Amino acid sequence: MAGNSDPLTPRAKLAVTAGKAVAAASRAAGRGSGSVIGGRVALRLDPDLLGRLAQSLDVVLVSATNGKTTTTRLIAEALRAAGPVVSNALGANMPAGITSALAGSSDARFGVIEVDEKYLAGVARDTDPKCIALLNLSRDQLDRAAETRMLAENWREGLAGSKAVVVANCDDPLVVWAASSSPNVIWVAAGQMWKDDAWSCPSCGGVMQRPGDDWYCGECGFRRPAPSWALSGDHVLDPHGSAWPIHLQLPGRANKANAATSAAVAAVFGVPPQVALERMYQVQAVAGRYDVVQFQERDLRLLLAKNPAGWLETFSLIDPPPSPVILSVNARGADGTDTSWLWDVDYTRLTGHPIFVIGDRKLDLAVRLEVANQSFQVCENLDQAVQLAPPGRIEVIANYTAFQDLRRRVGN
Repeated sequence: MAGNSDPLTPRAKLAVTAGKAVAAASRAAGRGSGSVIGGRVALRLDPDLLGRLAQSLDVVLVSATNGKTTTTRLIAEALRAAGPVVSNALGANMPAGITSALAGSSDARFGVIEVDEKYLAGVARDTDPKCIALLNLSRDQLDRAAETRMLAENWREGLAGSKAVVVANCDDPLVVWAASSSPNVIWVAAGQMWKDDAWSCPSCGGVMQRPGDDWYCGECGFRRPAPSWALSGDHVLDPHGSAWPIHLQLPGRANKANAATSAAVAAVFGVPPQVALERMYQVQAVAGRYDVVQFQERDLRLLLAKNPAGWLETFSLIDPPPSPVILSVNARGADGTDTSWLWDVDYTRLTGHPIFVIGDRKLDLAVRLEVANQSFQVCENLDQAVQLAPPGRIEVIANYTAFQDLRRRVGN
């Protein structure tokens, strides 16, 4: 694997050069990083380029509905203890963006790649990964993503017989069902706060039983496998029963779960848990998420929540009432245009917080909050919401494109 002589053909080198040129032109024109358009051009010139670029790397793929960008970053930090890493750190997670990221580094030993759930099987086929991390599957982008059971089936078929070591969350029945087709699985008890996508058995359709933290199907016997790694409070338990403290600057239980999975992945490559977890401490924010920024002489913490599972985790880490909360929801192409998912979110968890609502779909959100008996104010924009907010650090929770809008407004 790693350390091969240059695997790139003259055609592949031309494709890389052309892709970089197009990306640079896109950046110069102020149209973002250019990674996606650059990758598309490169793949048009050499359709096998992604596989060629991955040949000289030990590849890790990370896929999930929630947490994949953060987990990718944590794994990348951990593996830097063992050698240079290339990663699509900005979250361009479809084949064009992944190709662009890998083309940007020639001396890396490891490729740590976040992959959109729908593309996992294809990218795994192209990159021959050594390890695949699967975190969770929950409803997201309802207008265009296949429902979760179909995504799990795509994973199950795509990973069947894979040579990769699959590191998978044993607390999510959909992930377990998807990963069970692989011959080499390491199970991690990473927890599952959002359970509403896993009440029926993915194997037979029977009703899932959930006593305590366990789960099983009473009809076909499909059940939670025994984990070899586990998140336990502020520690990761390794397969030998040793407890390693998690010290993160990132907030919340979900990020401790991401760290537990990342430690299990790092161990596949020989990086000990203590070293891996110490390196993860360096991560303060991931693509702007969790950043605390100054805006209009106020502290704003920027939090991304794209779907019901993400909103539930985010509510668990915000400052207690009466800290003000700004909610922003869009429904553009990258978000999914169907906002019916708002009805799956338990907004009663915000009781006691002054709430301000902005974004393209602020009225959809206002109706949902009204039904949840929350008091709130609809505002025209971030500036107005911040001006109206009472004292205290402001928690700003936004879905995908709304989050990008906010980052641009605050200059982050």
